[in-house]
Amino acid sequence: MVIAGAEIKVGRLESIVEQIGEAVLATTETIERLAQRVDNLSTQVEEQGKQLQQQGYQILALCDAVQTLAETQDHSLQRISQLTKTLDSLMKLIEASEER
Repeated sequence: MVIAGAEIKVGRLESIVEQIGEAVLATTETIERLAQRVDNLSTQVEEQGKQLQQQGYQILALCDAVQTLAETQDHSLQRISQLTKTLDSLMKLIEASEER
């Protein structure tokens, strides 16, 4: 009987060890899947970071282009103002010569 009781205890211990082993394997598989998901997310975040950086460069280039356009427009307006004054002077000269 003592031997039978010991065998039952050993059987129970074997069952417990087997269950622990299965739990460890399942946990390891879950951790591996989670690690893969973290790697995928890390890759996505890295790609998004690169896209944001590229968009930042594009925004800076666009700002430079807008500033250049504004400066060019200002220069053009000054030139148009000068041309308008010149045309005014010419018109006055033409009108004065017609009156003579």
